[in-house]
Amino acid sequence: MSRPNTRSKNKRHRTENTDDPSSEILRKIHLTGELSESDISQLYSLWKPTCHGCRVNSKDSPNCFCGLIPPPNGTRKTGLWQKMSDLIVSLGPDPSKDLRSSNDTPAGLTNLGATCYANSILQCLYMNTLFRAGIFSVEPEILKRHPVLDQLARLFAQLHSSKMAFIDSAPFIKTLELDNGVQQDSHEFLTLFLSLLEHSLNQSKGSTAKTIVQDLFRGSVSNLTRCSVCGKDSEASSKTEDFYELELNIKGLNSLDESLDDYLSLEQLHGENQYFCESCGMRVDATRCIKLRSLPPVLNFQLKRYVFLPKTTTKKKITSAFSFPRIIDMGKKAQNPPESDLIYELSAILIHKGTAVNSGHYVAHIKDENSGQWWEFDDEHVSKLGFHPFGENSSKSSKKLETLQSVDCPVKDEHVVNGGHVDTGGLSVSGSNLFAHEEIFSSTDAYMLMYNCISINGCEVKSHRTCRVDDMGLNAKSSALPLHLSEEIQELNTSYDTACKEYQAKKDSQVAYISERREEVKSFLSEAPVKPLEEPYCWISTDWLRQWSDTITPSSIDNSVIQCSHGKVPITKVTQMKRLSKTIWQKLLSKYGGGPTLTNGDYCIDCIKERAGTSVSADDYRERRASFRELAEACLAGNQPNSSYFVSKTWLVHWLRRKNADCPSDADAGPTSSLRCPHGDLLPEQAAGAKRVVVPESLWLFFYETACSVKPDDLLGCFAFPSDSVPCEICSRDLSEVACLEGSIRAAKLRQRQNHEKLIQGKSFALNPGCKYFLIPSWWLAKWRAYLNATGKNTSYSLEPESLEVIIDSLICKQHSRLLEKPLELVCKRGVINQRVSTTDGLTIIPESDWKLFCEEWNLPEAKGIRAEITLTNSSSSGLLGSCKEMPISDEDVKHSIDESNDELEAREPFIITVPEICESCIGEKESCELMRKLNYSEGDICVHLVRGKEVPRSILEASCAASEPDRRTSKRSRKTSFGNSINLNVSATTSIYQLKMMIWEAFGVVKENQKLHKGSVEIEGDTATLADKNIFPGDVLWVRDTEIHENRDIADELSEQKTEAQLVEEGFRGTLLISDVYIQDT
Repeated sequence: MSRPNTRSKNKRHRTENTDDPSSEILRKIHLTGELSESDISQLYSLWKPTCHGCRVNSKDSPNCFCGLIPPPNGTRKTGLWQKMSDLIVSLGPDPSKDLRSSNDTPAGLTNLGATCYANSILQCLYMNTLFRAGIFSVEPEILKRHPVLDQLARLFAQLHSSKMAFIDSAPFIKTLELDNGVQQDSHEFLTLFLSLLEHSLNQSKGSTAKTIVQDLFRGSVSNLTRCSVCGKDSEASSKTEDFYELELNIKGLNSLDESLDDYLSLEQLHGENQYFCESCGMRVDATRCIKLRSLPPVLNFQLKRYVFLPKTTTKKKITSAFSFPRIIDMGKKAQNPPESDLIYELSAILIHKGTAVNSGHYVAHIKDENSGQWWEFDDEHVSKLGFHPFGENSSKSSKKLETLQSVDCPVKDEHVVNGGHVDTGGLSVSGSNLFAHEEIFSSTDAYMLMYNCISINGCEVKSHRTCRVDDMGLNAKSSALPLHLSEEIQELNTSYDTACKEYQAKKDSQVAYISERREEVKSFLSEAPVKPLEEPYCWISTDWLRQWSDTITPSSIDNSVIQCSHGKVPITKVTQMKRLSKTIWQKLLSKYGGGPTLTNGDYCIDCIKERAGTSVSADDYRERRASFRELAEACLAGNQPNSSYFVSKTWLVHWLRRKNADCPSDADAGPTSSLRCPHGDLLPEQAAGAKRVVVPESLWLFFYETACSVKPDDLLGCFAFPSDSVPCEICSRDLSEVACLEGSIRAAKLRQRQNHEKLIQGKSFALNPGCKYFLIPSWWLAKWRAYLNATGKNTSYSLEPESLEVIIDSLICKQHSRLLEKPLELVCKRGVINQRVSTTDGLTIIPESDWKLFCEEWNLPEAKGIRAEITLTNSSSSGLLGSCKEMPISDEDVKHSIDESNDELEAREPFIITVPEICESCIGEKESCELMRKLNYSEGDICVHLVRGKEVPRSILEASCAASEPDRRTSKRSRKTSFGNSINLNVSATTSIYQLKMMIWEAFGVVKENQKLHKGSVEIEGDTATLADKNIFPGDVLWVRDTEIHENRDIADELSEQKTEAQLVEEGFRGTLLISDVYIQDT
């Protein structure tokens, strides 16, 4: 069963009746000059019914208002009928979307380009309630004198009480004079920033903020050196050094406990490193280690993920997994372990994402000290993680059962330094042994760990600091905003509320207006059609009506586009206007203004009569043209014996091809313009474009009349040439001379093709030692073949080659009278000697007979020829193959002689002896100059194959060894083959091997250390060498193999390290206030 054709089911079908009643009406008006109401109804399409439900608006009916608006629940991409959400976008961003979802959600910080390192540190500092309270307690006069401190307090205040979901960090970054386009190390930033704050806060008179940095972050260590002979410690061992974080090695270490043991491990001093003991009075063996003297309430561990590579003088990031616990007892690590545990709990993790040292992205995972919830701070975005630092569903943790020693004293408020509240993280403190699940976390990107002390008792460790923090009287409640900051934040929040209210008011107004406009359009269009013909109506421009129904704010009415020059409505504008009721017209006019008003009586009688005359003339022209068409076709076919005038054949063909012509056009001009010669006479028919056709007088008069009506001033274009006109004598004589010359040239070419029957084919032929040959440049021979073989239209484009005598003379150097070109190489296969074929380079061997013929054809003395003779290495004249001396031999002797000759040829290499000899000095100098020119290329393509497997395919090896062709077009796409991939790379002579390997790395994903690059069988070494140094030209084929020795890595790491190497001096924070001596601003 055949499938029904539904392709045209939705198409609008044309009316079957091909008779146009308007033509008859216009003809009647033209003849009688009378116009009736029914004629107006027909001409202006008033009779057409009002339609409903059309998919598109009909231009043919002035009563169709369909398709001006979309169907119910439909939308459009632009204009009034877009989705409401898209229309509201024009009001700008909604400020309410930038507000915090709740007061419990922390705010983010804007990234100004590469300031994520600063944002993550600032969030870690802010989320520490004691540090935050200390900053809020700074006196206003101190803030005025210290711009950085002032901006930090303002930033913290906004993070604390602002309604915005993210805070602009630009004022703070600008005050510090940081370059927001350069990525920096967050650890270095924290160290310098705390030092700056410590210096600035030292000016404070209040005890609360003056030493907040030291009291929270500063601990002390000592370097203990002990003599292995006497057991005494050095004098320097009693000295302590302050620290704000402990820098721990992680290379080769798996956990925080291992890194701490490595940090505190004993170092043996012996041999050249022996220690001079003052008690012993000599150099002795000794031990050295670091001892923790005091620990701060907030203990920062800096994980040394960036290691220096001496070989490359660059830094590399360690991306191995590193584990750390939620709870750690640092009492066991102190120099004098306290009687009870010194418990620290994980409070923040600074994470560096990415593999490169000088790029990547910093984020912070921080625990809220009040709720115990973990949050991820990623610049403007803040995400809730739950009670797990990596998210509730994270797999980066494990639990193990262990016993914790009891804490002698119950936990009290004065001993808690974690924001003034007890937060044991699930750890129950009692007088007996404590069993708990210790949680271990692991990360490959953790860069800094922050721990808060949650339990401390009766220990010498940090006892004086603990008292100092207690004396500050800081707790969670004390971190409320001071008055001067509270007022500022209240003003900001008020401005945010105002902006949200103003936006909402604009939104409501816009929605109401659009809804009102849509209802107006629907209402007006439903009442617009005029049902009875007698009802008064007005005309309106369809373009304006379409714009009004689809524009949010329409312009005034513009009916000028549907007016004629008489100020009325012409019938030619019927498809550009609509007929709508007078009531709707009055409503539109009163609301939008404009005009003019065109009523049902404003039809233009003058335009109708003019249109009638034009229509009748067009009908008459079509009828006349149709009547002459058959006659013209007969003339073109040569079936009209009684013809009197010439017209151009090409012009007549084009005239017949034109269809539906209502009046003469520019193409009807010039029926004989191509037949007229420069002397004003008839061109000979043999001339280009002078083909002609003879037509009857009646047809010629029609052509002449239409041509004169189109271009009345161009009388020469329709100049009459009767059929008995004589062609121009001058043009006929010139054409005869050209024809004779072309005939002689064709005869000469034919003669040369017959004389050089084998040479013209361009095929190589067998060469015999001892025979006489001559040499001709290969490029001249190729040009000579192209000249002789050119036929048809190609004859005029093929130029005769240069004089052979001039070419031969140019091959001889003037200084040594020797040959400046070398013959092409000889090839010996199966006992047959041939010469390699080329159309551009070298000299080609031709037989003596061809040379003699060339001398006759080009008037060249035979003595000027360059002679050549084939000979074999270590051969005698008596044993030459192909000797011209004749001797009778039998068939067996012939077979035996051929076998012996073949063996002899394969054993000895043939070469060419030339007369005159080759000038090696001049050729060497010429080749050197050419090589330098070729090596000085600025742009070219080379092909690189990635070879997989042990054996290199023969096709690649041969292509890599072959000479390159710079002009050959090659594809730029990467291609897959059975043995690997290939790609074309755009390079220059100055491209280094290192840069080429980086291109290969990017194309194939093979790291540069694993690349074994070859040209032919020769390996390309030396990354600093250029392609010119290695004689690599455009068009060369290289191949590379992946050794898979070194580990794969991202090419971005190499590019980042390369950029770092290019910087002679690492700027760091040079030029910023972090390392400036200017901290105070004079007021």
